[in-house]
Amino acid sequence: MQLVVGRIGRAHGIKGDVTVEVRTDEPELRLGPGAVLATDPASAGPLTVETGRVHSGRLLLRFEGVHDRTAAEALRNVLLIAEVDPDEVPEDPEEFYDHQLIDLDVVTVDGTEVGRITEISHLPQQDLLIVTTADGREVMIPFVAEIVPEIDLEEQRAVIDPPPGLLDPERAEIASERDGT
Repeated sequence: MQLVVGRIGRAHGIKGDVTVEVRTDEPELRLGPGAVLATDPASAGPLTVETGRVHSGRLLLRFEGVHDRTAAEALRNVLLIAEVDPDEVPEDPEEFYDHQLIDLDVVTVDGTEVGRITEISHLPQQDLLIVTTADGREVMIPFVAEIVPEIDLEEQRAVIDPPPGLLDPERAEIASERDGT
């Protein structure tokens, strides 16, 4: 199975280094020197990691055959894809691969059915579970422990404890107007 593990950002310096937006909790395993990564678009790769380092909180990688700024800039916005055994699970029991979460049923802590996870959106601040409700609406659920206290892979469900207005923003607006806030 293929997993997106990063997105190439800007070139850094003149020797072919690029910044990488990391999309894996295991960058040392997936993005270490010698790692061979498929790409999206496929025409940009495959890419082999030559060197890697952290600079000012950002991961910088250099790929074999990319040794100047022009070649590095040509890779901007390319997705890096690692081949992963589908039975592999993250070491931390509180971490999940996207494919483990897609298609999980979503219910509230009181058992109310909400919908199904259709996508995971990886943002710089946090990840979002994109849930399609029974009536076809899309709801974005912040993937944080306070709102998603339980992921049960055996039961194929995610339990959420949504704050007021998360599932029905129109009601939250009405309540806000009524309360004068």
